[in-house]
Amino acid sequence: MRQAIFLQFFLGTLVCLSGIYVNAEDPYRFYTWEVTYGTISPLGVSQKGILINGQFPGPTIDCVTNDNIVVNVINKLTEPFLITWNGVKQRKTPWQDGVLGTNCPIPPNTNWTYKFQTKDQIGTFNYFPSTILHRLAGGFGAFNVAQRSVISIPYPIPVGEFTLLIGDWFKTDHKVLQKRLDYGSTLPLPDALLINGLPDGRPVFTGKQGKTYKFRISNVGTETSINFRIQAHTMKLIEVEGAHSMQDVYDSLDIHVGQSVAVLVTLHGPVQDYFVVASSRFTKRVLTTTGILSYVGSQKKAKGPLPFGPTTGLLHWSMKQARTIRLNLTANAARPNPQGSFHYGTINIARTIVLANSQAMINGKLRYAVNGISYVNPETPLKLADWFNISGVFNFNTIKDRPTPGRPAVNGTSVIGTTLHDFMEIVFQNNENKVQSWHLDGYSAYVVGFGHRQQWTQYSSPKRYNLADGIPRHTIQVYPYSWTAVLVSLDNKGMWNLRSAIWSRRYLGQELYVRVWNNEHSPFIENDIPKNAILCGKAKR
Repeated sequence: MRQAIFLQFFLGTLVCLSGIYVNAEDPYRFYTWEVTYGTISPLGVSQKGILINGQFPGPTIDCVTNDNIVVNVINKLTEPFLITWNGVKQRKTPWQDGVLGTNCPIPPNTNWTYKFQTKDQIGTFNYFPSTILHRLAGGFGAFNVAQRSVISIPYPIPVGEFTLLIGDWFKTDHKVLQKRLDYGSTLPLPDALLINGLPDGRPVFTGKQGKTYKFRISNVGTETSINFRIQAHTMKLIEVEGAHSMQDVYDSLDIHVGQSVAVLVTLHGPVQDYFVVASSRFTKRVLTTTGILSYVGSQKKAKGPLPFGPTTGLLHWSMKQARTIRLNLTANAARPNPQGSFHYGTINIARTIVLANSQAMINGKLRYAVNGISYVNPETPLKLADWFNISGVFNFNTIKDRPTPGRPAVNGTSVIGTTLHDFMEIVFQNNENKVQSWHLDGYSAYVVGFGHRQQWTQYSSPKRYNLADGIPRHTIQVYPYSWTAVLVSLDNKGMWNLRSAIWSRRYLGQELYVRVWNNEHSPFIENDIPKNAILCGKAKR
């Protein structure tokens, strides 16, 4: 009898524990995306664009911290294709990053399923094609990660939210633009700016007077920084690329290529329509596009003049604004602990890397380089070569930690070798007369310093660092003839792309990879290669 009772208790306990295990698993969100070419006309001219499930831009992914995302991508294009998830850290899943250094591209008329988790993340992100110049044809969309209900947010809950994907756009077919770069020419100025793939005056955002709304804003362009503003309204900055910011109020915000922010806007004006405005920054010809913020019940159309915003020049103004964007140290983010509990300014720096961008002619053609190396993708993805220990694909001697003055630029496959849990300083040195924008996959890095029209030096420049509340970002701007310094804790094992977010520069070589490695093989650190991984190059033989 005792044995029977014990057996019943034991089995009952197992059932309860299994139920807890099942219920404890984070939710799954499943998507099937068919990627095709189709005719679009965002500027009134028919052109070939990339559609996802017939949509331009593509579908929005709305999810919650720690959700599991499963996206089956069916490639109906005529070329191999990949999507990368801009700002999603891919913790333990570098195989899902969707760039040529980690993934073999999806061949035409086949499919591949991405599987990853929004582990310990909140915020405003996006996705886009990473192969050749597909990004200039579309295929991009929003990726929004909401806070879990059990974690408080540091601002009153808005009554609604709007997602704005703002970017420059060319009327010219992306394959024509690709040939132009292949032949050694730079790209022209884009033809216009679009908001959510729509032309000037078309996007409409409707809200109620007296209510507060969240605006999620991403620069999904390929070449151009923008300034964003709303007529007769101010914006309270609340989130920058997955981090809660100090809630300063702005009339306008500079958002550089690849960057994202979220702001709160209270509809405090008379019931009518107002202009939502985006203008290009630092361009000889200013591109401006508008949307409409329409109050419910409005009978009065928006009327000019458009609100003032900086357009050409004013680099110092932009840098001054960038310094005001700081981390909210007391706010929780994805976990129930303050963001400021990680005191990055007290950690010893294990290694400093200075990366200088440059324009060069190699073999008679235009290329862009980092520390004198213009990146060339090998036929075998770096991550596959690393996993299978395939020699001859890359080495750690191609690129140096500092630029070498007078060294002529050459083509190469640049990989910087680092150790898991190192704390690293990266300095982006811009020696050209154009704003640069750098993106690091797999991480957010604390932006600690900007230097205005000067060279970074290890003796004087760090004395000006913000070592308390620098904002962590995945995409960092660098002003002309200036430097930007970031600090990053290398706690995410993998092979991570560090690239120019300005796509023509990235296409012509301004990128490299950072290998974050240790010799421990553990699913708690990094997942094994997925069973559905596509093999190519030397990994296929």
